[in-house]
This record gives sequence, C-alpha cells and structure tokens, in this order.
Amino acid sequence: MTAYLVITEATAKAGMDVMGGVYEDGGTIILLGPSAGFWPRLKESPEWLDSAADPVDRWSRRVVGNLADMLGAEPLFPFGGAPYLPFLRWAIASGRAWQSPAGMLVHDVAGLMVSYRGALRFSQNIELPPTSASPCTTCVGQPCVTACPVDALSAARGYDVAACHGFLDTPPGDDCLSQGCKARRVCPVSQAFGRDPEQSAFHMSYFHR
Repeated sequence: MTAYLVITEATAKAGMDVMGGVYEDGGTIILLGPSAGFWPRLKESPEWLDSAADPVDRWSRRVVGNLADMLGAEPLFPFGGAPYLPFLRWAIASGRAWQSPAGMLVHDVAGLMVSYRGALRFSQNIELPPTSASPCTTCVGQPCVTACPVDALSAARGYDVAACHGFLDTPPGDDCLSQGCKARRVCPVSQAFGRDPEQSAFHMSYFHR
C-alpha cells in the first residue's frame, strides 16, 4: 500500500478528505477538507456538544492533530491568527483548485464548496496522483457568474463585500443564509459533491454577523 493511500484511508475514517498535495522544502504538504461524513460526525463530537465557541476549529485541531500523530506528520491549520499559513497558495499549487469565474476557489471534486480544515506536513516526498484541468473550462454556461442576485461575485471585478452583506440583510437574502451561497450551489461540481444545507447555514452564520 502506498503512503498516499494510507493517508487517504486514515483521513477518510476521521471525517476528512485529501483535497490535494504540494511539494515544499523537500517534503510534502497534504491538504485536508471535510468529507461527506463530516457534518454528522461533527454534531456528535464533544466540541459541538459542549456549546462552546468555534466548534469546527476545535474539532479540526483535535482530528488533524490526531492524524498527524498517527501518520508521523506536522499538523498545520488555516486559522489561529497571524502569521497565517499560505493555504490558498498551496491549494492552487496542488493542481486541484483554481480561481473560478465568480472569483472563489473551485476544486476538482468539491467545486465551489471547497474548504480546508488543516494540512499534514511530511518531511519526505510522497508520490501524489495525477491532477486534472479546472472544471470551469468545460462548464456549460458557467452559472456561478450569473447566480448571485446582486452580482457581487466576479473574478474580473473582485468581490463586492457591501453588496453581498447588504443583500443578506434583506428577506430574499434568507435563501443564501439558510441554504448557502447561491453561486456556490449552482456549480455542477458542488452539486455532485453534496453538502448538508444545515452545514452551509452554520458557516453563513459565522460569515454574516
């Protein structure tokens, strides 16, 4: 069994998916994101049940930390304060994530629902599987570009923060608050990946306070 397969099997059991990998400084960084089984697993976790703040970050620290101990790696996280680690750069360098026409990151499997809960840094080179092209290049109509009700999302123009948050404060904005960003939802890859609307609503509650 290859080292990469060992890592993917271990992370899947923990409620994580390998979202890509990148070589750096003679070693390998393996990026981790929520799997299809993440949300129900989180809701049964002590971090969720204790009702304290930031359950997702605390769950991630525990789970990624345990994986690091098990696999002989260093745990890395995209949160926790400055200096922030370059997760965006690693994601793009992995060859499995790209800037979408709407401006957000798009992933070959998770689509616009991609997120990174942590990473594992290995001191050795781990053979990674081949990568593919951005799904946006063959996406018919690119619906993410026109889905936002207030046209707040564009790779060409940038993200109109005020327009987005202003819309979320209106009654029609409840659709995005309760179901997740409409532009992310219309992405065909996002739809194939699947995500519990409750999970999207939880993240939107942190995004729009």
